[in-house]
Amino acid sequence: MNSKLGNHAAISLAALGVLALAACSDGGDDSFAAKACEVTTDAGTVVVGSGNPGDPSLPEPSSGYKVGMKAVTSRSYMVVSANPLATRAGCNVLKDGGSAVDAAVAVQAVLGLVEPQSSGVGGGTFMMHYDAGTKQVQAYDGRETAPAAATEDYLRYVTDAASGSPLPNARSSGRSIGTPGTVRMLELAHNDHGRKQWSSLYAPAIDLANNGFKISGRLADAIGGAASNLQRDPEASAYFLNADGTPKALGTTLKNPDYANTLGLIAQGGANAFYTGPVAQSIIDKINVTTSANGAGPITPGLTTLTDLANYQPKRREPVCSGYRSWTVCGMPPPSSGGIAVAQILGILENFQLAPLAPIPIDGEGGKPTVQGVHLISEAERLAYADRNAYVADTDFVPLPGNGIPSLLDKGYLKQRASMISLTQSIGTAQPGTFPNAQPVGLSIGLERGTSHVSIVDRYGNVVSMTTTVESSLGSYHFTRGFILNNELTDFSSAPSDATGPIANRVAANKRPRSSMAPTLVFKNNTAGARGDFLMATGSPGGSTIIQFVAKTVVGALDWGLDAQQATSLVNFGSANGPTTNVGGEHPDVDASNNGINDPLVVGLRALGHTVNTASQSSGVGTIIRTSTEGAASLTGGADPRREGIVLGDVIR
Repeated sequence: MNSKLGNHAAISLAALGVLALAACSDGGDDSFAAKACEVTTDAGTVVVGSGNPGDPSLPEPSSGYKVGMKAVTSRSYMVVSANPLATRAGCNVLKDGGSAVDAAVAVQAVLGLVEPQSSGVGGGTFMMHYDAGTKQVQAYDGRETAPAAATEDYLRYVTDAASGSPLPNARSSGRSIGTPGTVRMLELAHNDHGRKQWSSLYAPAIDLANNGFKISGRLADAIGGAASNLQRDPEASAYFLNADGTPKALGTTLKNPDYANTLGLIAQGGANAFYTGPVAQSIIDKINVTTSANGAGPITPGLTTLTDLANYQPKRREPVCSGYRSWTVCGMPPPSSGGIAVAQILGILENFQLAPLAPIPIDGEGGKPTVQGVHLISEAERLAYADRNAYVADTDFVPLPGNGIPSLLDKGYLKQRASMISLTQSIGTAQPGTFPNAQPVGLSIGLERGTSHVSIVDRYGNVVSMTTTVESSLGSYHFTRGFILNNELTDFSSAPSDATGPIANRVAANKRPRSSMAPTLVFKNNTAGARGDFLMATGSPGGSTIIQFVAKTVVGALDWGLDAQQATSLVNFGSANGPTTNVGGEHPDVDASNNGINDPLVVGLRALGHTVNTASQSSGVGTIIRTSTEGAASLTGGADPRREGIVLGDVIR
């Protein structure tokens, strides 16, 4: 066992509670200790979780968009996550000398408690890591897998004999639940890059689970929207609903001793305590449930076994890195489509001058995007999504066309794709590119939802960009030992083929479903044009629109000079291919009333042939940018005003 895991069996849960307090102490060499990991306001500092006025963890209704958020500047370390309590846990780890990966473990443990609708130990995770010492960029794949017994019709039919569809539907059945990958992946990354003892990193979440936290606006909304589905599971119903079946409301104190116990076992026994033994058996038992607790009818069980859990392995993968103007952008390779799609979008846009197309005017919310800026980026996205939908899946099972990633990111190929963009008319629906050895393929365009994102920089210069998920809000609605089980397998195409040919993202035994998650790292190029110093970490939840959210944030920072908060807050826009272009109507710089007929951006796009959708875009971007303050190196961070997240670090201002 890795030495950083320590002697798990010798650490009691009571001792972990002591460690939670110790994790809040400073390493002793930080002159900013008095206000590190606190929210700095005009009236002074506020302790997250204190319950005092101004505490950002105090529950408030889900607002859709919070106006007036400003970039946070720190001296040497920073955490951005989607929940204040999770951000605090990670920041305290950094304050105590922990690494970015250490902080990621602590953040994920808390997120699984306070926003179980988005991520947790029952789900999967992709992580991009930059090691400041070795200058190495590494991708970590903790994506869920289909069971060994899965066939290509696993989500369509109960048996290969076509004896009906999974009940009550594919998502809510045991068939949607993939073998979770988060815990094994975090352990692998911690073995590589951890500095603190594994057991100590779970202490903040265990403390919160035992002592309780108040239901936030987004969790309250999730419970309210899923109440009837949660009633099918007795454990989920008991935890999320009142005795009369009504949803537990905003501000209700939730305690989760079962989750505390699960985390305690992981803290003491490492990932093996999750993938084998009583926790694993509980997962299998829940996947095998066949009847609804509320008498609503049968549930189709999944075919996952204890062997599937025990055999799960995370993977170190080569990141997708490509040049963009004077920067290098690195993202996740397959089974995520995010890294390739973002790189293709930027590679196409490199053939256009975007700087003159910056928002007008630029304001604290990012500003009003220009018609031509949104048009060009949306057209580049149409072309990238066309390739994604046709070709990208788990490359351990289905190869990419041509020579793989180099062919898809070839500068000549992307220049040819860029030539298809008209400045005066939208493509509408783009077709995938052609490659000499590509076979006929069907299209997989299924939507994904849910998810959370975390960006972290530690005092040593190491960086984590991590996107983590249970797929849809509250996953499969199957709940055991205090955590939600994912519905990640519905990210596969349920049909194995269409009239054109086999679908790359079809189900197969032990295969990982395609994702859109796009944790991203950006580096300045050196004078020789090679990857140089770290510049930026970003990413977002949002299902298939993640790619759009990340692309607009990267362009906003690199091409338009927006700070970390402005680029994060900027109007969400883009296209997943097809005639529709999204323009996030939740943003204060967009007039979505009367279907946008009075908004010049919407009107201008429609004049170019775009079908504009002004529905709210629920991104959750978290961005950190390395910069300088008064001549000294510093970090600036932005949390998405559309969610509940905050930025913490050794704050300068």
